[in-house]
Amino acid sequence: MKLAAATVPILHIPEPQLAFGAEQFSDHPKDGLFLYGPHDGPRTVRHVAIGAVGTTEGLGFLTAWARKISGLVRVPPPGKTEKKDRIHLSDFPGLTETFGIAIEPDEIVLRQVSLKAIDEATRTLNHHEAVAKAVEIYIDTIVRHHENDERKVDLWILILPELVFDRCKPQSRRSGLSLVKGDFGKRQATRSDMPLLDAVVDQSEEAIFDDIPDFHRQAKAKLLTLGHVSQLVRESTLAPESFRNSAGYPTRTLQEPASVAWNLATGLYYKTQPMPPWKLSSARPGVCYLGLVFKTLPNDPRDFACCAAQMFLAEGDGVVFRGANGPWKTAEHEFHLKPPEAKSLIEMVLETYKEKHDEPPRELFIHGRTSFTDEEWDGFRAAAPEGTNLVGVRIRETGGEVKLFRDGDYPVLRGTALILDERNAYFWTNGFLPRLDTYIGPETPNPLFVTVLRSTGALPAIETVLGDVLGLTKINYNACNFNDSLPVTVRFADKVGDILTMGSAKDAKRQPFKFYV
Repeated sequence: MKLAAATVPILHIPEPQLAFGAEQFSDHPKDGLFLYGPHDGPRTVRHVAIGAVGTTEGLGFLTAWARKISGLVRVPPPGKTEKKDRIHLSDFPGLTETFGIAIEPDEIVLRQVSLKAIDEATRTLNHHEAVAKAVEIYIDTIVRHHENDERKVDLWILILPELVFDRCKPQSRRSGLSLVKGDFGKRQATRSDMPLLDAVVDQSEEAIFDDIPDFHRQAKAKLLTLGHVSQLVRESTLAPESFRNSAGYPTRTLQEPASVAWNLATGLYYKTQPMPPWKLSSARPGVCYLGLVFKTLPNDPRDFACCAAQMFLAEGDGVVFRGANGPWKTAEHEFHLKPPEAKSLIEMVLETYKEKHDEPPRELFIHGRTSFTDEEWDGFRAAAPEGTNLVGVRIRETGGEVKLFRDGDYPVLRGTALILDERNAYFWTNGFLPRLDTYIGPETPNPLFVTVLRSTGALPAIETVLGDVLGLTKINYNACNFNDSLPVTVRFADKVGDILTMGSAKDAKRQPFKFYV
């Protein structure tokens, strides 16, 4: 549908459909899963082997939650200020009814860790050391299981007490705690500033400074190299009713229980099954999408950066590739690969695609937040075989420089595009959703600015590129939302980069996307 707005055309890209079981379609993951089950899902109930590491209390929360999601989890009745018809919320029908999988609560592999040991570890004076010790408590427990226990585990769930969340993030202040000196002094933050008067320590132990002091990133990086899929969850997410302040109010603002069940169960299915729970029905055959990300390596005196790429196929699942570390940062504070490294990265991507499809893709869309230099593009192009059209697309978030208003109680429709020319468009991936009769956002939504930068073959229509971007906003298998505001190629780029820049992940080369989320 085209509308005239001055001399600038405005389009509305239709909401993409998703494919579910029995080749049925829906635009909403919750409806599709409830009505038809997962795409290519199990024909009979498949039991999932779960391993869990947590405190005594945390393990109790998990087993109680596993029993809870085996049945119906209802959306609570609306409050006094809420709409009666809240069609953006849905009851959770139960794990087996929705996904065709089951967890036996009494058969979960429970591995207990000491809250006292975690508390003592996170009180270590040096923050890098404190976080590394806390992560080690969990990871060592998993390693010991695989060394001494023959029971198979499909997914490890790390249940985190609130003190881990409070103390094991980069900006954690840990004020008011009595801190204890460990092997490193408080002021040491890198390999290069070892206090001269401190006791001599094993230099190999300084590897902890190659990791950002963040529990989530470190745990994911270590489990990545060990080959274990994981889910990190806070105790207060599993049992919010157990976490209240002195006045009796919840200490955290959470989604209602049915939405939490939908999100965690979707992630559980995705991380334990061969195929994702849904896929795009509109995906064109022979098309592949690649998201690029660059992250500066922590404590690297050369200011080197790591390059990574996320490949997503028509089937919906993704693979993450670690490219070369190097001096990719330019004087303009952008990151760009040199031709040999650019060529090598695309060769890894194409090789993996051919393993799955026996031939190279017809089109490879490369999504990034910045443009591509001539020599970088030459490297990409050198890797592409004849018959594969490389298309470079820049996707940039805007800060409100452009606003579009519509007549009505709600803002612009999701999927609205203001077309500037054949290469450039402002695109609203957030906005009013008639399907849900609501807009989920705090203010007038800002558009993405999408630019088709380069192409080795025919330039695709801007409408086609925008349709792809909109479809990729529905590929988030770590939750069960109607959509995200960013395509998966861009949305998870920073999180993937954060993990790959960890010294703990230096041996990671190519791994399924599910290891990172």
